[in-house]
Amino acid sequence: MHLFRETFLLFTLNLLDAILTLLWVRSGSATEANHLMASLLDIGDYPFFLAKLAMGTITAVVILKFGYKKIAKPLVSFALVLYIGLMGVHILTGLAAFGYISQHVFEGAVQIFALCI
Repeated sequence: MHLFRETFLLFTLNLLDAILTLLWVRSGSATEANHLMASLLDIGDYPFFLAKLAMGTITAVVILKFGYKKIAKPLVSFALVLYIGLMGVHILTGLAAFGYISQHVFEGAVQIFALCI
């Protein structure tokens, strides 16, 4: 199966992103930047989580089905780079939430990340 490990990692990062987003948003440490997902969060945790899980599942199925195509590997690699960067933002959010870094440092780091993408 082409790109199985990469797809599994991408799905795992998507799941972790959903869990951490719920944690940070519900604790008041962050807001959801994606307006569509923020609307789902306003409805409740389950609609948000199920939508996130559905997107990850559909993406994984498509990658596994078409992973043999030449374009698949660079696109999956690009998605992994973005998700790993997003995990860095989650780590910074946690550090700021627990008072290990200042809000000013956190905002600067997030702005640098946003410029990179």
